[in-house]
Amino acid sequence: MNAIEWSILLPAFAAGVLVTATHVPLGAQVLSRGIVFVDLAIAQIAGSGVLLADRLGFEPAGIAVQIAALSAALAGALLLTWTERLWPAVQEAVIGVVFVLAATGSLLLLASNVHGGEHLRDLLVGQILWVTPRQLASATVLTLAILAVWLGIGKRLGRAGFYIVFACAVTLSVQLVGVYLVFATLIVPPLATRALERGRLAASWAVGTGGYAIGLVLSTSLDLPSGAVVVWVMVALALVVAARFNGRLRAPARAAAEALREPAGAPRSKATTGRDR
Repeated sequence: MNAIEWSILLPAFAAGVLVTATHVPLGAQVLSRGIVFVDLAIAQIAGSGVLLADRLGFEPAGIAVQIAALSAALAGALLLTWTERLWPAVQEAVIGVVFVLAATGSLLLLASNVHGGEHLRDLLVGQILWVTPRQLASATVLTLAILAVWLGIGKRLGRAGFYIVFACAVTLSVQLVGVYLVFATLIVPPLATRALERGRLAASWAVGTGGYAIGLVLSTSLDLPSGAVVVWVMVALALVVAARFNGRLRAPARAAAEALREPAGAPRSKATTGRDR
């Protein structure tokens, strides 16, 4: 690969690392809460804020767009906080309805835009290969701030605090990598390592960063859409990791089950007694 390709891939990989840094710990919390699709909903809401700012004529990379995206995401987060308290038994269904409303709202905002299809594709798939150094600089500062808050006082934030931190993280990442990669980064690595009790965070970070690294190189080499390839590679890595960890944990579980089935006072097998000696 020539120098021009590396000059594109390295910033894109840095963006992936930043997104993975915040989304892995937040994703573990999302899985434990059973609100898997909250990421899609809030990411879509943030994207709708970007499209609304564009519709109003604001500069695409200007501060007004960032304010619009963050305001929309925070409004969505506060709405979901309220619905979780009001209807906790059907929160996942409510999240699905909010996602559909945000997605169709985006279509309505783009209805009269001649470049609507292109804008919608950028929102969903992202433009990770065109991340600029300016975007990376601001994203690094915000990522460090989000990590400091979450790792420092995350357990004491409560329901509303979680949704607010989550909205800030998603608003940042959806403009870097798109809705699909945001969802994949949030859910796939923690899902692959859910059987681990120790080292889960590090293993999840490894799955996420590995997916970005391999996926970006493959997509560039094969001339395929980067976001889609990264998602597939990340899921493939997650399957390998999950199979390895589940295999490691299966043997002790099987031994424990066999011990429970063995009648009390029954003679132990020769293999067992040999090992004991």
